Amino acid sequence: MDKPWSKPVILALEGPGKYTTISNATEASWALIEDWPLEDGTALDRALLVFAAVAEGKKSTEDARRAFVAAAVEAGIDIRA
Repeated sequence: MDKPWSKPVILALEGPGKYTTISNATEASWALIEDWPLEDGTALDRALLVFAAVAEGKKSTEDARRAFVAAAVEAGIDIRA
């Protein structure tokens, strides 16, 4: 899960204008668990499932990146994907 994504996701996790760079599925999973503004959501749940599948070698890191971006959109987080 530590394999870098082809392009990092830059998003405002700590508030407007305060951007954080997420570069792999491990960082993304921690962001979803520790810093996410939503407790649940369809895209959030899917992203967590995709991250688990990446850890098992069943999904690609780019699948994880796409799922993470979808979860950010669902949460209304400003992203620079």
